[in-house]
Amino acid sequence: MSIEGKTTHLTAACQWECIARKPGNVSRTHDFQDATLGDFLLSASLVAPLLAGAETSGVGAAIHAACRAVRTHVGTNTNLGLILALAPLAAVPDGVPLREGLDRVLARLDHDDAKWAFQGIALANPGGLGAASSQDVHAPPSVSLLEGMRLAADRDSIARQYSTGFADLFDLALPTLGGGLQETGTLEGAIVLLHLHLMHLLPDTHIARRAGHAEAATASEMAGRVARAGWPRRSEGWRALKELDTWLREPGAKRNPGTTADLVGATLYMALAEGMLELPCRFPWWIGTSPWA
Repeated sequence: MSIEGKTTHLTAACQWECIARKPGNVSRTHDFQDATLGDFLLSASLVAPLLAGAETSGVGAAIHAACRAVRTHVGTNTNLGLILALAPLAAVPDGVPLREGLDRVLARLDHDDAKWAFQGIALANPGGLGAASSQDVHAPPSVSLLEGMRLAADRDSIARQYSTGFADLFDLALPTLGGGLQETGTLEGAIVLLHLHLMHLLPDTHIARRAGHAEAATASEMAGRVARAGWPRRSEGWRALKELDTWLREPGAKRNPGTTADLVGATLYMALAEGMLELPCRFPWWIGTSPWA
């Protein structure tokens, strides 16, 4: 895939993720007080060409450049987790199977990648980051980026992907997205179903950092309840989705499932890179009217 092709796929994945009406996130019907849909769309256009060059620039340098562009032109952290998830995926060379190429990319991550990535994370200044007892991003790293991610894998789902070769996305998220496309026949419906299943099976670490593990566990249980209630086919499912969305958005609760959204965006890029999704997209965004929250 050419740089232009990667840029197009990265842009589409980032834009689809933020436009879809996922519970608790910015979407085409919801803004946050400190970040709007416009901020997320601008961020997508800024980071896509920078991440597309990760094979040449290096993963860490691409992360740093993307974080710097968002900080300069958007002014708030909209997509750090998505940048971190997409950079190694975008570094896979053209013509190499994604999973095989990703394993090679991850194995080659070195101290320079860690240095640039840590500086990028510090620039983004994500909420709830706090301080780490080892390899804190505000200090120069002494390990490779892969080793640094392994140290954070138990508290951050993006770091977990680095440490497991993105197994959650290959083995869980991609099949779930495919099933959602079959179930709903629409791209937005499949994205929301993927978001619900990931939040249920991988309690959101952004919620855990900001609001505590008990709140993340409750969000996980509620997301599973929506899926079990038959969303989007049954009215009970719609009621459960509305309840979840309202609870996640309670003022001051800090329950934004941002890490789940990042995993969704990375999965969408993988689906495009693997040919599960194509451009032009043959799936409609959404069909007909709905009682959407």
